[in-house]
Amino acid sequence: MDGQGARACLVVDDSRVVRKMARRMLEECGFSVSEAADGAEALAACRAAMPELVLLDWNMPVMNGIEFLRALRAEFVPGPPVLLCTTECEMERIIEALDAGATEYVMKPFDAPILRGKLEQVGLL
Repeated sequence: MDGQGARACLVVDDSRVVRKMARRMLEECGFSVSEAADGAEALAACRAAMPELVLLDWNMPVMNGIEFLRALRAEFVPGPPVLLCTTECEMERIIEALDAGATEYVMKPFDAPILRGKLEQVGLL
């Protein structure tokens, strides 16, 4: 897809490798993708141009995923769907993420079929 008319997704992760892998999967699903390395960069990107989806890592420097999520939900109501992607798997952490405003939760590592399934769940595919 050439990006014309594509849905915009912001991938937020401090790992360049994870951002690159997520970008490839999302572009295959027809999204145009921008990237941020932490929550502060992501919040600035959302203020500049709100994406239709945020794929968000939890553990990052500067501003972690939960801090970003709370700031995003406080500033933009309702804001875009947010898929929180993380290795955090304890039930209380998942509940914390959903309470902070995550739309869905994706365990790392994830692959294209898992991501596609989550995008279908949130109504973006």
